[in-house]
Amino acid sequence: MSDINLSGATRTNLLALQRTTDLIARTQERLSTGLKVNSAIDDAIAYFQAKSLTDRAGDLAVLKDDIDQGVSSVETASQGLQSIVDVVEQMKGVALSAKSDADTSNRSKAAMQFNDLRRQLDNLANDASYKGTNLIKGSPANLKVTFSEDGSSTLTISGVASDSSGLSVIAAAGNWGVDANIDAAINDLDSALTTLRSTASTMGSNASVLSLRLDFTTNLINSLEEGSAKLVNADLNEESANLLTLQTRQQLGTIGLSIAQQSEQSILRLF
Repeated sequence: MSDINLSGATRTNLLALQRTTDLIARTQERLSTGLKVNSAIDDAIAYFQAKSLTDRAGDLAVLKDDIDQGVSSVETASQGLQSIVDVVEQMKGVALSAKSDADTSNRSKAAMQFNDLRRQLDNLANDASYKGTNLIKGSPANLKVTFSEDGSSTLTISGVASDSSGLSVIAAAGNWGVDANIDAAINDLDSALTTLRSTASTMGSNASVLSLRLDFTTNLINSLEEGSAKLVNADLNEESANLLTLQTRQQLGTIGLSIAQQSEQSILRLF
């Protein structure tokens, strides 16, 4: 069979109609996905730039979670320290009360109460753990938090032993039968309070740094994602208007093609 030859007018209208159909399909894809660049074929430069930004945002999101967990670990330690401070202050109150009472029986009871509180102090230090990390127990852990993808920016938080042994708070000696033993206990408690407050201040400072980095990382991730979106996201209002225009053009193209064919058919009337 011989090839069918189309007239110039028919061929022009047909090609225009096919082009319009292709544009409609592309616009519908953009509306359905919300993206003007769905693959490297659409715009290789924009696609790979956006992918680079998105990949970095993903890496930072993982670090952000670690920073957030680090904040929780340090806050747990800080709360434990505050509770330990409260216990030590209560122990000091017991010691001062015993010193003002000359009755050896009462002093012995006070010594027992002191030792009970000392055990509670140790329990608090051991229980101040978050996901296996304890910064204030007898053998404290260290916490390393990474801020950058390449690991060049980090913060290492050193744990501080804040149990009775770490604070050098010993059990009541000689059932506090003499003032010297009570005075020694009070001196140990004063020293422990100084150490605890210094440790709490350091932990609070570290928690503040982690919170600042957490906010910074969150904002950086948002900036990266926004930058990626500017490169590949479609303007849905514009694409909706384009679709209406293209649909109108398609209807006109169909009419134009029909007119061109009618012009060819009119030739047959000559025979």
